[in-house]
Amino acid sequence: MRGDEPASKGEESEAIEREAAKQRLLAQAEAERVPVEDTTRAVPDRRWRREQR
Repeated sequence: MRGDEPASKGEESEAIEREAAKQRLLAQAEAERVPVEDTTRAVPDRRWRREQR
């Protein structure tokens, strides 16, 4: 298929559906995003190592 030919209706609708799905995923990821300021530094818990000895 050449670049100057119009896409079939099926291909066009698939492209629209893919774009809509991408936008939904981006919106969901943005909604679930945690700002860096709200995160805390993880502190390793080494108690389990003492218990294994």
